Amino acid sequence: MGTINKITSFNAVILMTVLVLLTGCLVGPDFEQPQFEDLPDEFRFSTPSDQEEVNLKWWELFNDPMLVSLVNTALNENKDLLIAISRIEEARSFLVFTKADLYPRFDLQGGANKGNFTGTLIVSDPDEPSNSAFISPVVNWEIDFWGKFRRANESAKAQLLATEYAKTTVQISLISEVVGAYFMLLDFKERLRVSEQTLESRDESLVIIQKRLDRGVIPEIDLNQAAVQREIAAAAVPINKRLISQTENAISILLGKFPEGIKTDLDLYQQTIPPNVPSGLPSTLLERRPDILEALYLIQAQNALIGVAVAERFPAISLSGALGVATTDTAQLTVDGFAWSVAAGLAGPIFNFGQDKARVEIEETRTEQALYIYQNVVLNAFREVSDSLVEIQTYRVQIVALKSQVKAAENANRLSKLRYDQGFSSYLEVLDSERSQFSAQLDLSQATQEYYNSYVRLYKALGGGWISPEEMSESENAEKLETP
Repeated sequence: MGTINKITSFNAVILMTVLVLLTGCLVGPDFEQPQFEDLPDEFRFSTPSDQEEVNLKWWELFNDPMLVSLVNTALNENKDLLIAISRIEEARSFLVFTKADLYPRFDLQGGANKGNFTGTLIVSDPDEPSNSAFISPVVNWEIDFWGKFRRANESAKAQLLATEYAKTTVQISLISEVVGAYFMLLDFKERLRVSEQTLESRDESLVIIQKRLDRGVIPEIDLNQAAVQREIAAAAVPINKRLISQTENAISILLGKFPEGIKTDLDLYQQTIPPNVPSGLPSTLLERRPDILEALYLIQAQNALIGVAVAERFPAISLSGALGVATTDTAQLTVDGFAWSVAAGLAGPIFNFGQDKARVEIEETRTEQALYIYQNVVLNAFREVSDSLVEIQTYRVQIVALKSQVKAAENANRLSKLRYDQGFSSYLEVLDSERSQFSAQLDLSQATQEYYNSYVRLYKALGGGWISPEEMSESENAEKLETP
């Protein structure tokens, strides 16, 4: 009966402690989501039709199966993305680790002793040592009266969400890098084609001019000028071959592979130009871009650490208890009775030369820094969207002009050669028209690549697309439930 009363008393203490815990306070500031009072109503350079954002696999809009295959490979094999995924698992484990501090810790302790000294007093004659032994489960619990562990758990949870958005940021950047590098590869291959075609044409011209010089029809300077232009085209060939190889190597690393050649099915001018991309409203950018959401949750995580630091300034209240069996005759292994104990402890700082106060100030300053980082991420996001919108608009106009320039340069080159053959102009006119045509063709190739990549940059600036409908749905549900 006495043992039952002891156990009941022990349970009563535990119940009372739980009630104290539930009524405990939560020190430190609660998180408040930052607001932008001067948030613009629309993006600069956006069109009136840009009212809704797009959730899709935007890289498939270019209708290039090889490009889609490269992106899929990168999403499965890229090492930076695998690191980001691993960090999510690390943060999830850290959340479980931190959450455990909220609950009692159950341990097991035991011991045996022979002699007349128990560690605190003499219990028998030195010539007649006694034997004793005990074993019992032990409960240790630091009561979270000030909310220190709850704030730490809040911080760990926000860190977990931040790592999940960090993974999405890496994912979007990876897709954009693969697509962007792919278009650069097509650009360099087009430049190589133009260079080799120009070199072949100038080789043919050089042969003709050499024959004319041999017959004494033209001066030697014409041959020298033709040779100079031939070598300019010849030098462009290895340059573009080098750029192709380096770009293929870069794409291979993005795919998580050793450097190798990259196959392309469609050339630069066979790519499909995506339809107009609706940029959406500026307010949706704050809810969609993963790097903005990552920075937001990092503020929340850091803000919770202020509460942890404040709680360190107050006494820590702890409870410990043990309930087991003990014996004074280890030889016979007989149980003399139940052993139990309940203890409470209080430990707190008195004077430490302002260390605890400084700890709070450090966390407050770090939270302020996290806020500035968040604001800077938002500002850069708006800049990237505006830059991409104006790039699409201006490159579209520029390409129209360059196509007309290439067509005119090709016709001028054809006519100048006819005039030269008929003796109506000098070879300088032919050289000038050839240079203009070569330059215009290279400019068109580069501008076309930049035009495609302006779409890539816009999709990235808007927060990218989704890998699957399931991922899009999960993200939207998470935003509804978890947004601070």
